[in-house]
Amino acid sequence: MRPELINIGFGNMVVRSRIVAIVSPSSAPMKRLKNEAKEHRKLVDATNGRRTRSIIVTDSDHIILSAIQTETVAQRLQTEEGCNKAPS
Repeated sequence: MRPELINIGFGNMVVRSRIVAIVSPSSAPMKRLKNEAKEHRKLVDATNGRRTRSIIVTDSDHIILSAIQTETVAQRLQTEEGCNKAPS
């Protein structure tokens, strides 16, 4: 069985089943979460130098930064459009 991937922007993909939450980066608790992940070397920056618009939390406690809006990532998670099968 191959993992289903979701596009989080700029050709970056995340395994769909590992996503726990998709949150907005604007609140103070989310900024703290991001800083703590960076300190523990569990931060993945997938923004390609652009502004962070959503934070993705995984079941392995990794924090992934995306330049795609929170709502857009959530829509891709709910639909098959944003979901790609891993290449064979």
